[in-house]
Amino acid sequence: MVRMSAEERRESVIRAAAREFARGGYYGTSTEAIAKRVGVSQPYLFRLFPNKQAIFLAAAASCLETTRRVFAEAAEGLEGDEALRAMADAYTRLIAEDPHVLQMQLQMYVTVAAAEAAGDSELGELVRAGWLELWDTVSVPLGSDVKETTTFMAFGMLINTLAAMGFPSGHRIWEGLYPSARAKGRKEPKVAAGATGVTGATGVAGSAGEQ
Repeated sequence: MVRMSAEERRESVIRAAAREFARGGYYGTSTEAIAKRVGVSQPYLFRLFPNKQAIFLAAAASCLETTRRVFAEAAEGLEGDEALRAMADAYTRLIAEDPHVLQMQLQMYVTVAAAEAAGDSELGELVRAGWLELWDTVSVPLGSDVKETTTFMAFGMLINTLAAMGFPSGHRIWEGLYPSARAKGRKEPKVAAGATGVTGATGVAGSAGEQ
């Protein structure tokens, strides 16, 4: 059996932590649960990270980078509407196939708000920086058009919210969006277990920006 390096083990901790935090949030997730998922002891966990906050920061950074990379790869060589549709489709596939990515995003925002209220800005600074990178990644293939970028990101956040609340495909809540979104939203694309509500989002994001 090949032994993992410290860096490989660190990455496995980040992946495991993202899933645990996505499910239980920062305050509801113990380092014991993370260590158990990875298959290491808590003392070893703290050899890799100084504390739980550092683990959460790493998981948040990884989540943001995953989303940014999905946008960048989808839009490579494209621009305008083609880039927009490609990024939207790629993102909806991401949150359908890996529901914890969406859940982790939502946990990040809640945790940032709580931390900021308590006077701790470290997490907020990281998340804001990561979000600006997402914005810039989306903006370039859209011709650095502020309105188009704002619309795309706004639709993404609306989709996140509706999907997280579990609105199913075909529900009237999706009908306030574009006509093509309503038509696609009635279909039932295959999604990963636990991705309730993401089915409706597939058509919505795919048509963001259409008039």
